[in-house]
Amino acid sequence: MSDPGGHALALSGLTKRYGDFTAVDKVSLDVASGEFLTLLGPSGSGKTTILMAVAGFVAPSEGAILLDGRDITPLPPERRDFGMVFQGYALFPHMTVAENVAFPLRVRGLSRADRDAKVRAALDLVQLGYFADRLPKQLSGGQQQRVALARALVFDPNLLLLDEPLSALDKKLRAELQEELKALHRRVGRTFINVTHDQEEALSLSDRIAILNHGKLVQAGAPTDLYERPRTRFVADFLGKSNFLEGDVRAVVPGGFALEAGGTHVVVAMPPGIDAPRAGGRCVVSLRPEKVSLLLDGETADNTVIGRIAGFAYLGAGFALRVDVPGLGELRATLPAWKAPIAPAEGLTIRLGWAAEAAVAVEEDAA
Repeated sequence: MSDPGGHALALSGLTKRYGDFTAVDKVSLDVASGEFLTLLGPSGSGKTTILMAVAGFVAPSEGAILLDGRDITPLPPERRDFGMVFQGYALFPHMTVAENVAFPLRVRGLSRADRDAKVRAALDLVQLGYFADRLPKQLSGGQQQRVALARALVFDPNLLLLDEPLSALDKKLRAELQEELKALHRRVGRTFINVTHDQEEALSLSDRIAILNHGKLVQAGAPTDLYERPRTRFVADFLGKSNFLEGDVRAVVPGGFALEAGGTHVVVAMPPGIDAPRAGGRCVVSLRPEKVSLLLDGETADNTVIGRIAGFAYLGAGFALRVDVPGLGELRATLPAWKAPIAPAEGLTIRLGWAAEAAVAVEEDAA
């Protein structure tokens, strides 16, 4: 397969209305050449509408879509030259694997010799060269999705658009295909735009994630940045799990502040360049369960609380604990299962602790 490299995409004030309902609300977003970007959000957040607008299947009410600086908003789908992979594979059941992959090339009028060479290269790319003569019904779900990927890439598209391509697969197969898709992106070097509601998939696959809610872009950034430094309560809650501690800011000191939450004194560190909330105001901080540790006798931490285990779940690699802390409410913590220092039991009193830099101040979500 030839490698034309990636193409840069930009959304400028993209808006889509259906009557009085605004599905996408003034979204502006840049996608770098060769980047793997995931649009992430709950059902109804506008992520699929954005992808369909990029593909050309949905006409925006306002705004523009730019490819390498050129306005492609008026172009029909067939003139955008984008590859598309759907959740349901969308393979032709009466065609062989090779015929399915060759279909976009036939539409474009390539010669038989050129089609055959490109199909072989595309099937080798997704490791399905030996399956060229099989029908889709003779393949597993994962194999069918790889055929769909080969068909979307065979004509050297400007962009590859992925509409929840792995959601129909079981969890184990989905994890395997995630690894393959990430490796495929590295090999072909093209720009990928993926839509999903699966947070783990977004974290695993993406160079950057754009989180949407109610048609608005809430926050965009690298997976580690979004997970470690969520800007709002929604981002912290949607991307992974989080405890939320709410209270009054009692003091602001260099590098952090002190929060009074439910009678508990909480010390929060602030990263350089980020302003601490003002003293006397209300504040919400997010604290990930995996950053809360079980403290044994003699162990200390910047923040410590005592509570009783209200419930727990064994997850293989660890125990997910729900701990009732007087005044603070329920605190979630993750305890590694391998050589766990205690056997979790409901009603057991334990001491928990976390570092000052483990919590992050977040904004309340707009009404």
